[in-house]
Amino acid sequence: MTDLPRGRQLVSAAWLAALTAGVAGPDAPASEWLLLEAGCAGLDAFEAAHVPGARHVDTQSFERAPLWNAVPDDELLRVILSFGIRHDTTVILYGRNNLAAARVAHLLLYAGVADVRLLDGGFTSWQAGGYPVATGRSAAVERAADFGAPFPAHPEYLIGMAQARALLARPDAVLASIRSEAEFLGRTSGYSYIAASGEIPGARWGRAGDDGDVNSMSAYQRADGCMKPAAEIAAFWAAAGIAPSRQVAFYCGTGWRASLAFFYAWVMGWPDICVYDGGWLEWSGQRELMDSTIGTTSILHLSYHVGCCIARNTDDGSGRGDPRREQQGSAAVWSD
Repeated sequence: MTDLPRGRQLVSAAWLAALTAGVAGPDAPASEWLLLEAGCAGLDAFEAAHVPGARHVDTQSFERAPLWNAVPDDELLRVILSFGIRHDTTVILYGRNNLAAARVAHLLLYAGVADVRLLDGGFTSWQAGGYPVATGRSAAVERAADFGAPFPAHPEYLIGMAQARALLARPDAVLASIRSEAEFLGRTSGYSYIAASGEIPGARWGRAGDDGDVNSMSAYQRADGCMKPAAEIAAFWAAAGIAPSRQVAFYCGTGWRASLAFFYAWVMGWPDICVYDGGWLEWSGQRELMDSTIGTTSILHLSYHVGCCIARNTDDGSGRGDPRREQQGSAAVWSD
């Protein structure tokens, strides 16, 4: 990915194989580095086969039910230090579902880890290359005494609901929905534990993947799971009014797909990007507040035309399969 401003942060399986074999190739880490396999639970699969030298990190250490938002900063710092990570540690991440790795990568960047890298294509690309795997538990890592820098160094990378609402009113900003077309159009919530289907009024469709699969990022990735050309991604973003000249907040259902879109925008050099952590799960949970405001229950029908989200209300109707444990769900559709 040499054509990307931060291309060295998206590494190939061949590059990682050389590094784990002790060969210092191009863009090798300047100092200590750590290899992490990220997943929700998944320790059994890790112990059955993983990239040699990797340690397992459970995403549930970084996010918490019921909204699956990032843990508070003090807890996040404790988790990061427990892996021996300081601000100047190079952290290389991969996953069996690379959305999990992207979620952790985004939060490490938020924290202020300067050199965070993602294995393009995840564990699938490692296996496809025929590289060796290790089995069993990984060795314990020594806890870091301190982070060595202000924490978090990039609070602007993560926003909450109030900031998302304010952003929608700004002409120089955009809320980008990284959800499937069916989710964006309100045909399904996409998740077994999200009651409402619909979309945030004013959001732009940044695309994601196949309908019925919130693990899919086929708009962004080739069939092998590696990133598509940046120009192709930038083109469909531009058609939706998502541009590097604006502040862009990515969101999805609970944060995983948005984190991958964020990471791709980051390696593309986009200057003002963040993740709206609560996403549709948090936003749609405000139904009681919205109903008391408008005095009725209504349905949000959405259509996508020339990059715009157009909302219109009708009288009535009905309509975590999480990236961690996905099931398809559908429920009542509402609007605010």
